[in-house]
Amino acid sequence: MAQKIISHLAFLMATTIVASCGEKKHTENGNGFSPETIAVKTAPVKSGDASGVITATGLITTANEARYAFKIGGVVERIYVSEGQFFKKGQLLATLKLTEIDAQLSQASLAYQKAKRDYTRADNLYKDSVATLEQLQNAQTGVDIAGKTVDAVAFNKKFAYIYAEADGFVTKKISNEGEMVGPGSPVFAINETSGSNDWTLKLGVTDKEWAAIAIGKQAAVTVDAFPGKTFSATVFRKSQAADPNSGSFQVELKLVMDGNKPAIGMFAKATINTEAVMHLATIPYDALIEADGNSAFVFIPDGGTKVKRIPVAIERFDNGKVYIKSGLENINEVIISNSAFLNDQSTITIIK
Repeated sequence: MAQKIISHLAFLMATTIVASCGEKKHTENGNGFSPETIAVKTAPVKSGDASGVITATGLITTANEARYAFKIGGVVERIYVSEGQFFKKGQLLATLKLTEIDAQLSQASLAYQKAKRDYTRADNLYKDSVATLEQLQNAQTGVDIAGKTVDAVAFNKKFAYIYAEADGFVTKKISNEGEMVGPGSPVFAINETSGSNDWTLKLGVTDKEWAAIAIGKQAAVTVDAFPGKTFSATVFRKSQAADPNSGSFQVELKLVMDGNKPAIGMFAKATINTEAVMHLATIPYDALIEADGNSAFVFIPDGGTKVKRIPVAIERFDNGKVYIKSGLENINEVIISNSAFLNDQSTITIIK
């Protein structure tokens, strides 16, 4: 019985060894390289001329933004508008409690009246040769100082009210009724707008695109909030310095919204017509992975058997060819097959 069991175990072990050898031989003979190596194809990075069109994205805002505040500090008595509410030029938006400022104005007026009486008395004494010229002049100076004090307090009282300097709407209400605010502390954040043409689109572009875009050029704009609609726009301003946070240059377009009212911060995409010619890198569409809008990634060979994943910015697509705005500087070839199976630790072999 024991001999039968030993013989049976020996048979199973031999079968396993033979099967393993056969599988290993099949793997090596079938592929020609180890299972961890991924076969890929590459394509050269070419250059092409992209002319006439620059595509960029940005956020909608208005031409003028402001923060309304009181010149003097105090307690907010009334706020007449709420967030999102439109207002007209000259409309009263907020007021302070006037008890303190009225008391100051009354005090300054009383001091001014006293100064005038003092001057009258000094003038009479001077005419009677009792007061000196210097005393008369000092009394006149007291009148002038008291008058200017009244003017200053009256001026401050005017700015205990906030009036709209132009048509617009409230984007954010920062203070509420009953709150204490300091001089110059913002009460509202507002955007001025007197019509549909006051909406603007701020775009971030590269230095080459900035140089190619001229003021006055026409553009077509699409807004996600208004599907199926294309709005006309005109380039009206270019920044003269790069944004310190993003490093991009800002270009502003004046939009014609045709009666549509967007909200501040809405995402939009602009296609700007330009006569300049840009020399851009081109690669096959198959090289892109994880494409999202104008951003994507590609794999490139790194040292012959390794790969590297790099981000690229897409300018536009053209019949299976992709114009790359940036990311492929000094890159000669990209991987165009089996990219979905690659990562930064993959080992590759390049096949023709």
